[in-house]
Order: sequence, then C-alpha cells, then structure tokens
Amino acid sequence: MTAHRRRSAAMAAAAAGLLALPVTAGAGAGTAHARDPAAVSAVSAASAASVVSTVSAPVPAPVPAPTPAPTPASDEFPRLTPAVARQLDDAIRKVQTEAKVPGVIVALSAPGKGEYVRSFGIADKATGAPMAPGLNMRIGSETKTFTVTALLQLVDEGKVGLDDPIGKYIAGVPNGDLITLRQLAEMRSGLFNYSEDEGFFKALTSDPRRPFTPQELLAYSFKHPVLFAPGAQFYYCNTNLILLGLVVEKVSGIPLADYIDREVVRPAGLRHTLFPTGAEFPSPHAHGYTDQTATGKTEDATDWNPSWGWAAGAMISDLTDLRSWAKTLATGTLLTPATQAERLKVIDALPGTGYGLGIFNVQGWIGHNGSLPGYQSLTVYLPQAQATLVVMLNTDIAYQGSEPSTLFGRAITEIVTPEHVFTLPAQPVTGH
Repeated sequence: MTAHRRRSAAMAAAAAGLLALPVTAGAGAGTAHARDPAAVSAVSAASAASVVSTVSAPVPAPVPAPTPAPTPASDEFPRLTPAVARQLDDAIRKVQTEAKVPGVIVALSAPGKGEYVRSFGIADKATGAPMAPGLNMRIGSETKTFTVTALLQLVDEGKVGLDDPIGKYIAGVPNGDLITLRQLAEMRSGLFNYSEDEGFFKALTSDPRRPFTPQELLAYSFKHPVLFAPGAQFYYCNTNLILLGLVVEKVSGIPLADYIDREVVRPAGLRHTLFPTGAEFPSPHAHGYTDQTATGKTEDATDWNPSWGWAAGAMISDLTDLRSWAKTLATGTLLTPATQAERLKVIDALPGTGYGLGIFNVQGWIGHNGSLPGYQSLTVYLPQAQATLVVMLNTDIAYQGSEPSTLFGRAITEIVTPEHVFTLPAQPVTGH
C-alpha cells in the first residue's frame, strides 16, 4: 500500500484500539470483521429452540425418555458432501469476485468427514494460466510459526530459556535487559515494527529486488523509541521475529534457513517448504499482485526479494505441506508437551483473537496467516473436529479494509463451523 494509505490505516487502527498484528496475525495479519453478535445470538437461539423442542416432545411411555448423550464436538463439523461443496464453491467465488482476487486455492478436511480441495481463477494474468493446488506460494508471516518452533526446540534442549532477556544474546536492543524471548514471541516487547517505518517502505518499494540484512531491518526499528514497557500490551511487530531468528542462529551456530530446514521442515515431513536466501522461487509457482508499490498502482511482485521479511515472513510452501503443517503446529509434534503448552497459552490480542508464542487462536481455530506483497495465506486447525483449513491466494490487496485471506476464512467457516467463525481484524503492516 502507499505510505499515505499505511499512515491512514495505522491511525484508524490506533483509534479503534488495534495495533499491528499479522496474517498472517502476520507480518501477516488477517482481516477484518469481528463476529456479528446478532448472528451468533440467532444461531444460539435456534440451537436452543431445537434442544427444547426435542426434550419437551411428548413420549408415550410412562417414564421420561433418557436424555440423549451430548453430541461430540467433532460432530459439529459437517460431512463434506457434494451439497456442502457447492455451498463452499459459491461462497469462495463470491469473495473472489468481490475482492478481485486473481486466484485462490482452498483445502478443508476433517477425519471421517471427507475433504474439499479446490482452485479458482488464474495464477498468471499475463498468460491466463489457471491456479492449481500444486503451485508453490510465498507464505509471509506463516514463517513465524517455523521460527518460533525452532526457538522452542532450543528451549526443549535447555539451550535457551523463554524468560531470558534478549540482551543475553543480542547486544544493542532497546530495553534489551528487560524484554524476554517470551515477550518477543507473544508480540508484547514494545519495540517499534520496522516494516511500519517510512524509510523502510521507501527503500523496499523503490527497489523491491534488493536484499536486506537482519541488521538493516533492526536499524529501521531501533531508531524509534520503544512504544511501551515490556509485557504491557499486544502489538504485532516483525522486529520481534528478526531478533528471535538471530537468537536461533547464535545458539545453534548455523544460518537460520539451514536450521529450520534441518530441525523443523524435514522432521515435519515437508517436501516443498523452504526458507529462501534470496529471491529464488521454485517452479511451478503462481504470480503475485500487490498495490504496495511506490506509485500505489498494482504490480507483479512475484520476483521481489523476501529477505526484508526474513525470520518474520520469507518462506515458501505449497498446499500439501501446509495441510500437514497445520496439525503439526497445533498439536506440537516437534516439541515436548510442556513446551507446546507454553506456545498455546494465548493472551487477548485483538477482538475474538488470542495470541500465544508465534501462533494465534481465532474463535477456536489455531494457526497463523501470512501476507507479503503479492501473496496471502491462512493455515489453521480446529482441535475439536481435528479439522484443517488452508487458503492460499496471489494478491494482498485489501477489500473494503479487509484482508482477502480472512474474507475467505470467514466465508468458509460460516458454512462448516458457524460456532467457530474465523475473523481477524486487518493489520496496517507492510507485508503483514
């Protein structure tokens, strides 16, 4: 978005009491509307009426019929029948048309309920090539889930402590003797978000193929005063993840990309997920379109260098891998139970949203979203139903102040999990 748009969005968010979150709660945060209380009340009232009707129905026997056993939570998730698939198709196409999204890929599944895997629209405006489920995509702030997993593995190994101050590992951080690794991971450090700095935005959009180093990114942040005392409030901030990435490098002794590949990606069984060191983008991939440009006009951002997102937003993946990663992340396969429990301790962050250690909980859906110029993604898991939802699209252009990834997430969950509708306020962060 233009600098003016970002400033206006930031002021609007501040006025509403919102500070930058993702997708994906990300450099990525998701989007827009809070859940409609009236709609929730209506659903609840309808459910209550149904229960009352069942219980009060006359029975011929002289003794009351036994109360039915409660329906398991997993049964709230519907079978993904052709009729449900048609509903989903219609809802997704509606969002795609209204938000002018070139192409989108969706996967939805739950054990015993079937699966829904679809692609809509085009992957390349120049050629008209169709979007397809097997394409590689940039995943923005979903990178945070990999970086924090790497950090938590080091916690499990006793090499770092969540309540260690960042100053123990990295010199020169404002309030570095007070800010803990935990506060960095839960977005409560008080450090300024480098991707909201006007100088950074100008540097990125004037030469989007240039590389940035982690130290350059931190410099954009550290020239600003801290915003609040550590732990005082929630503020989504990419700076936090740059610092955590540097901690992983320092403690492990190897580059972050190599550590994540060796200790996270491969053990998780992911075959098409990588942390690029430059602008490389494996084929086949979709082209991505953004208006976060120097002119404000829409451009093809496919080959922009994502190094500016580094530990906060640089990674690439595909639909199959993210479907697998959703459960690995939410259930803690790569961590001890105790450390996973620390990750999932969410703190109120935004309306209807809690944020843990590099992970959010939106109305029961656990995971993260991602956004950077040209791409957005959403990967979430609903434990009650063991349901997985992944959405990947090739634009980050907002629609009426809402992130398109959240619009898709909301439209889909309104159909399949009306008691757990995915909603996430949009965040005014470059690259979310």
